[in-house]
Amino acid sequence: MSSYKPQAIEKKWQKKWDADKLYSVSENSSMEKKYVLEMFPYPSGDLHMGHVRNYAIGDVVARHYSMNGFNVLHPIGWDAFGLPAENAAIRNNVHPKEWTYKNIKRQEEQMRQLGLSYDWDRTVVTCDPDYYHWGQWLFLKFYEKGLVYKSKSNVNWCPSCQTVLANEQVHGEGNCWRCDTVVEQRQLAQWFFKITDYADRLLDDLETLDGWPERVKVMQRNWIGKSHGAEVTFHLEPGGEPITVFTTRPDTLFGATFFLLAPEHPLVDKLVAGTDYEKDVAAVQQKVASRTIVERASGEMEKEGAFTGAFAVNPVNGESIPIWVADYVLMEYGTGAVMAVPAHDQRDFEFARKYDIPIRVVIQPEAEKIAGRELTEAYTGEGLMTNSAEFTGVPSIDGPAKVMDWLEVQGKGKRAVNYRLKDWLISRQRYWGNPIPIVYCEKCGQVPVNEADLPVRLPDDVDLLAEGGPLPSHKEFVDTKCPKCDGPARRETDTMDTFTCSSWYYARYCSPHDTNAPVNFGAADYWMPVDQYIGGIEHAIMHLLYARFFTKVMKDIGLLSCSEPFSNLLTQGMVKLGGSAMSKSRGNVVSPDEIIKKYGADTARMFILFAAPPERDLEWSNEGVEGIFRFLNRVWRFIDSLPEKGAGKREPEKEEKTLRRSLHYTIDKVTTDIGRFNFNTAISAIMELVNAAYKYKETVSEAKWDKDLLDDVGRHLGLLTAPFAPHFAEEVWAKMGQKYSVHRQAWPKHSKDLATAEEVTLIVQINGKVRDKITTGRGLSEDALSEMAMKSENVQRHLDGREIKKMIFVPDKLINIVVSKS
Repeated sequence: MSSYKPQAIEKKWQKKWDADKLYSVSENSSMEKKYVLEMFPYPSGDLHMGHVRNYAIGDVVARHYSMNGFNVLHPIGWDAFGLPAENAAIRNNVHPKEWTYKNIKRQEEQMRQLGLSYDWDRTVVTCDPDYYHWGQWLFLKFYEKGLVYKSKSNVNWCPSCQTVLANEQVHGEGNCWRCDTVVEQRQLAQWFFKITDYADRLLDDLETLDGWPERVKVMQRNWIGKSHGAEVTFHLEPGGEPITVFTTRPDTLFGATFFLLAPEHPLVDKLVAGTDYEKDVAAVQQKVASRTIVERASGEMEKEGAFTGAFAVNPVNGESIPIWVADYVLMEYGTGAVMAVPAHDQRDFEFARKYDIPIRVVIQPEAEKIAGRELTEAYTGEGLMTNSAEFTGVPSIDGPAKVMDWLEVQGKGKRAVNYRLKDWLISRQRYWGNPIPIVYCEKCGQVPVNEADLPVRLPDDVDLLAEGGPLPSHKEFVDTKCPKCDGPARRETDTMDTFTCSSWYYARYCSPHDTNAPVNFGAADYWMPVDQYIGGIEHAIMHLLYARFFTKVMKDIGLLSCSEPFSNLLTQGMVKLGGSAMSKSRGNVVSPDEIIKKYGADTARMFILFAAPPERDLEWSNEGVEGIFRFLNRVWRFIDSLPEKGAGKREPEKEEKTLRRSLHYTIDKVTTDIGRFNFNTAISAIMELVNAAYKYKETVSEAKWDKDLLDDVGRHLGLLTAPFAPHFAEEVWAKMGQKYSVHRQAWPKHSKDLATAEEVTLIVQINGKVRDKITTGRGLSEDALSEMAMKSENVQRHLDGREIKKMIFVPDKLINIVVSKS
């Protein structure tokens, strides 16, 4: 008997698959397609088992689709630009390009060792000029469509990374998503994508994504943050200059006892210039500069503010109220100006208590009477409007609409919609990114680069430590000619956020070598959208939202026919070791190289699929790996010892029926579970089939074995293990003399009749407690089951003459006899 030697087997079949281009595909209108995609990796170094889990999940799905007759696109690439490469290059005195491509080569080697069914002819690398050329082209198309602009803005600045961060990249307590440094606020001229123009479509189309986890859709709804309310016009005093606020609670306007501006609001400096209040306001502005938007928006921090010395007139009652600056008011939400209603907003309440500002109740609960001076917290419930002139007595649930009607009639306000979502800041002050194709000419101003001159190539000969930055200090890069007048011009030295690269890569896979467009419409029309996308929940807002935005714009400019990039989304859990997610920074990673060297890639793949459902976190277990390796050896021995085909020397009896039933049950179970991503239970079902096959061989004498049945079991074990352990399956398939390749065979079909047991075990309960188990034929009537149960000695003993009130039947499973207690 031969032994299972995974390393030799795996190398043999990987070489064969590559030579045969087994996983290379093209458009085929006669075949239904499936596009399976895992989020592509950043080439930061070696892969660990967390990466393997992501790719193994996708590989099972792709292989299963292929065996079910679909034309399957399953590509891979690298998200290769980004700050980590630049920082690593500085640390290791190597160019970011060299560091990146070295890591890509290493990761590709590891992926190939895993036997992943990628179409390697379609690989894309985002730092290749052939790719970022089209990223720049898309920038220009967005620019033409009015979706790109440059504006001075308060930005999130990471002092460690020396770059700007989008709001979505500030995490936790206001920390950089990459290095965890506390983020600061600065004002810089920045480039933006007008994602807000697509806010409604991004929100509305979430309803079409039935294949997405509800959790992810909720996170996107909350981030877009659509609010219905009113824009209300206050006037400064003195001077009468109008200033607008957005509020979702116009019914509380009569309770506004002060007015708030964001410290960075352009009106603030004008109000306090040369006054006694300028110093205090400047102190607040300075404090705010070191705080992130996330921190300031948090309701937990103590409020900071200062009086400006100015007043605003409330349009509903003509009252002059003081204007303050407050750290929790953001330019990023609404207009950067807020009417403060301390009786009915908790943050305003805390601010008013701290600075001794009056609190006026204008929503009175019906069950009790409250007064501003007695409140210990803001009242945010429903009730009747009070202290509100003609609206006094109106239910607060009806108040907003009535007050908005009045404001519009009076010309003092209007209905409005506001979004939490802000335009996407894409400027990055770093070298290793996609150059922004804009030049600045003294004569012509801001000018886009001509399409014929793309790509604007990133220079290789840069000084990463140059004062002012690698690109601004690179004279040959900066100095250029104006595309309009051919005069001297200066090139833009900001590069694009790397999320712009990952926002359309899935479309490039459809035609990765097209030199005329970022994507061939016909190819994309066949393959898009992605049928199954797989990646981490941490990308729920940034990457997934940006990709949806790009897809909609690309449809609008005629590149795509679909409105959404990903029909179905699976967010897999993390792989943990010692209770913490595997991370190089924590030093708790398990390298796939170690596992492959000792047990083979198929063991690594199968363990990581068996250990937990894909959406849950998985705790790494060396014992579990050993267990899977033993299982594969057990299957190997079973197939290696299969006798020559032939019927046994007797008529089929109970043992044959039991094994055949187990086989067809397993086919049904594995098929169903793969479709539900329940890979762990699918593998468990295969294990049970192997146990049943061994039990048959042990129970029945060898002379009486049904050799055709054993061969059928062995053949199906090859097919059923193929998505999980592809090299192993290919080898045992060949050992059985079957046609190459197992991965091009049809997925097996089960017989419902054969999968159904002829006998069932009936549970007999008395008042819910199990009193007996009876083996009987399937499909018996309630009368027949009742008669059998009543003949049980154990049942009679526990009945003890008590009155039977009723019997509850679950067909082929259970009978519960309900009796009196005495």
